Amino acid sequence: MAPAGASAGPAIPAPAGLTSTDVSFPGFGGLTLHGTVLAPAKAGTPRPGVVLVTGSGAGVPRDHLLTEATEFARQGVATLIYDKRSVGYSNFRRSYSELADDALGAVRALRARPGVDPAKVGVWGLSEGGWVAPLAASRSTEVAFVIVVGGNAMTPIRQQLWNETSSLRREGVSGSVIDHGKRNFTRLGGDAGLFAEAYFDAEGVLARVRQPLLGVWGARDLQTPPEDNPPLFARALRRGGNTHYTFRFFAGADHGAHESPDGGVTRGPALAPGYAELVGSWVRDVTSGRLPNADAPTPPQQDDPSIEAPPSAWWESAWTQLAAFVLFVVAFTAYPLVALVRRLRGRRTRPVSRWARLLAGGGLAAVIGVFFYLFYLMAAGRSPDPGPVFAGRPLPWLALQGLAVAAIAAGIATAVAWRRTAARVPRGERVRLGLLLSGGAVFLPWAFYWGLLLP
Repeated sequence: MAPAGASAGPAIPAPAGLTSTDVSFPGFGGLTLHGTVLAPAKAGTPRPGVVLVTGSGAGVPRDHLLTEATEFARQGVATLIYDKRSVGYSNFRRSYSELADDALGAVRALRARPGVDPAKVGVWGLSEGGWVAPLAASRSTEVAFVIVVGGNAMTPIRQQLWNETSSLRREGVSGSVIDHGKRNFTRLGGDAGLFAEAYFDAEGVLARVRQPLLGVWGARDLQTPPEDNPPLFARALRRGGNTHYTFRFFAGADHGAHESPDGGVTRGPALAPGYAELVGSWVRDVTSGRLPNADAPTPPQQDDPSIEAPPSAWWESAWTQLAAFVLFVVAFTAYPLVALVRRLRGRRTRPVSRWARLLAGGGLAAVIGVFFYLFYLMAAGRSPDPGPVFAGRPLPWLALQGLAVAAIAAGIATAVAWRRTAARVPRGERVRLGLLLSGGAVFLPWAFYWGLLLP
């Protein structure tokens, strides 16, 4: 018996001039998924069809894509939308392979519908679906064509990094908090397994796609780099010998090719003018054998370039960062804790240097503060509030940079003082100071790596 999926969503009434038919089909692992097929009410020759694959999120309901499904159906294309799985999908665990199998289950269901030409059924993918739809097509000759909207031919971690850093730049942020802090924290999450499918090989998948492909981007896409991705798509497709692709760009449109009243920040309810008509005519052409040949105009300019985010080297890996963090906690807390224990026992010891306290306190505060602040920015996603910004630097980041500089200066002063009084320092105090200064020595390159000592 196949496992049941999420309960079917509410029925979708048939829009004017269309029919609405509920369907169920097995996805990956036999999970039952539920959807709706919208098609022209007027009978005629078997028509082409398309399965819509939504973007990120667990259990996204089918009506999220109702506008697209309605407009495509009015162009004569039978369109299947379905409730996305929540089983096996979360922020920390998802599989594009499983989602591709779900999409292929939907393709088979649509191919079996009366009035649909089974040889003319393709897949359409939005955002995350732009990784999933080509993967599904690369696995099955049953898929006749591929459409991606706001799609990426780069790794998910590179796209996400661009998404988040672009949001910060729009808030006036620049410099090391983006170029070092944000970038390295994102890579750390990917290395630690906290970013599902972080290094998915999008170009490798596209190189295996043999079907014609339509790529659509809004010129004001704020989530996916609309300038960087089209050349990557073309390069990957051509590497696999596929030149049957068409790229189109819609001025003023957002990530999903919807009209946007404010430059891509807010999604309007309507599709960009001409977008649905493009899909209808392109599908009719390619399913009739009229294939495009590398039709790729110059893409729109994006505000900021995306940057590579490769897996970390061993010296910056999650395990190395964890080891450094443990050293900092031990080294910077041991110094004041030992002093507290001595005081409680009535054994006061004159410190070698009062700067040591600043090294311990400032170093620990900077280490903990960096991770808390960068985690906060990550959690804020596309709606960050970095705090007051001065000359491109958020006030919390400036404070952390000040702590780092103070801690390093204090470490140097402590080392100098210890050298001057080394002969008079008791053995126990030498151990305490040695541990503290070891933490300070590692803190210096660590602070450079995270951008605390950079403009």
